[in-house]
Amino acid sequence: MTTIHDFLAQHRQAEQDFLAALVRTPSDNPPGDCAAHAERTAALLEDLGFTVERHPVPPGLVKSHGMISATNLIVRQKFGPGPTIALNAHGDVVPPGEGWSTDPYGAAIIDGWMYGRGVAVSKSDIATYAFALAALRDTNAKLVGTVELHITYDEETGGEIGPALLLQQGLTKPDLAIAAGFSYAVVTAHNGCLHLEVTVNGKSAHAAKPDTGIDALHAANTILAALYASRETLAKTTSATPGIGSPQLTIGLIEGGINTNVVPDRVTFRLDRRLIPDENPATVEANLKAEIQSAAATHPGITMNIRRILLAEPLTPTPAAARMTELLCANASKIFGEPITPAGVPLYTDARHYAAAGIPIILYGAGPRSIEEANAHRADERLPLADLFRATEVIALTLQELLS
Repeated sequence: MTTIHDFLAQHRQAEQDFLAALVRTPSDNPPGDCAAHAERTAALLEDLGFTVERHPVPPGLVKSHGMISATNLIVRQKFGPGPTIALNAHGDVVPPGEGWSTDPYGAAIIDGWMYGRGVAVSKSDIATYAFALAALRDTNAKLVGTVELHITYDEETGGEIGPALLLQQGLTKPDLAIAAGFSYAVVTAHNGCLHLEVTVNGKSAHAAKPDTGIDALHAANTILAALYASRETLAKTTSATPGIGSPQLTIGLIEGGINTNVVPDRVTFRLDRRLIPDENPATVEANLKAEIQSAAATHPGITMNIRRILLAEPLTPTPAAARMTELLCANASKIFGEPITPAGVPLYTDARHYAAAGIPIILYGAGPRSIEEANAHRADERLPLADLFRATEVIALTLQELLS
């Protein structure tokens, strides 16, 4: 009988070609016009012999989340009565940006690394999970339960019309889940994230008589200075979870003003506050709003609106995921030839939607040792093909043990 290792060794070129096809099909988000990529992915999965459910997201709902089109995909491979394990990876990616040395949609292979936008985050794990499942199916493993592939397309905008929608609609009710990750750690915890949009309102006036107006930019400058000062204090707090680090604060967007010769009547900015698992999200949000309001109060006549754009809860380890974590660590350590242990990452992911639904979930997949080494979200994103092949075997072996 063909073993999982032998099957995957025989299909390495096919897995590499599968991933290259995903990379060569753009799915940048924004703008978030991802239905075509979902159809390409579905066709590739069908070529592997899977039945693929297509669940288009209603256009109005897509638009309300700042996207153009999205289709969620589900593959269900039933081996017999027993638990259901979901494998989730997202096909949407951030735009390429500048500075690439290769075509960001070229899937070029240089010294054993494949280059392209999304090759590491997380188109690689669409391939990882698909070929791991194919290995279980085609090696006639005696298993129980069901494995589902969940391919979604809104991780870069929050996951609300991807995993969250699949769960809310009752299209899936897994007992356990694994989400896209990297190969050298089994991630059991990650940061949360709070996005706030702050609009500072003043009163316009001619630049020749600025005292007749209320300068929204002046007030915004005071608020920003207070936020940047408080950011320095965040480094004094470190999470008890290895790999998480400290809370972070970034002002990522700002716009405002009417013209060079007009006192600005409105300034809007957005901030990103990363929450470590040790923090209470509600407390962080309340304190942040109070800090902004206090700074604005030093400018008479200024009014403000603070709107929450996103609140992603941190992921924390759960006892129900302990065996899955143990098996992944053991299999990864064996396949990679070095200790692979549980850790946290200073990111937030779609895993939180499964956790919020009470589904134990951890992150593991194909990728180098860090997001920096992968060039994730920057030019020359890349993935060692050796990690792709080994991570696929780790996933397949772990599923085999969980469902034996």
